Amino acid sequence: MLPVARGEVRFEGRLLADLDDEELSELRRERFGFVFQYGELLPELTVEENTALPLRLAGQRKKEAHAAAGEVLGRLGLADLRERRPSQVSGGQSQRIAVARALVHRPAVVFADEPTGSLDSSNATAVLDEFLTLARSQGTAVVLVTHDSEVADRADSRYTMRDGTLSAQVREVS
Repeated sequence: MLPVARGEVRFEGRLLADLDDEELSELRRERFGFVFQYGELLPELTVEENTALPLRLAGQRKKEAHAAAGEVLGRLGLADLRERRPSQVSGGQSQRIAVARALVHRPAVVFADEPTGSLDSSNATAVLDEFLTLARSQGTAVVLVTHDSEVADRADSRYTMRDGTLSAQVREVS
């Protein structure tokens, strides 16, 4: 993580600037989830293995990690794809798999970079619906970056960033 230019960042009461590299890695691995614009699935792993990856990296046994992955994949309508490779699924399915991987370990926060940016409007709506429903059911906060105003309108709070600077809170829902 980059150091902050001004102020401080705390997460769960801990000042991030005080954490060493190992503690920051543990925080990213265990408390954060990530959804990238193009999914970034590992091509040599199956859908189930890609989804279970955060749990395996955290030391969970294969059987338990795959069971948890299967449960999340099922909730996202992807259970029948468990044994396929990323090259054998559609773009919309790939994004939903990335969402499953980000949520499988029940992170406190998911950071999502244009999670629907590469999808057509129908798939984008479906992926976003599933993503937000599952995240909310787990109590996971979602920090989502988008250029799509329809996606941004789904957020509880909305901020704008201009030239790398957070410039304004546009809306907060109470």
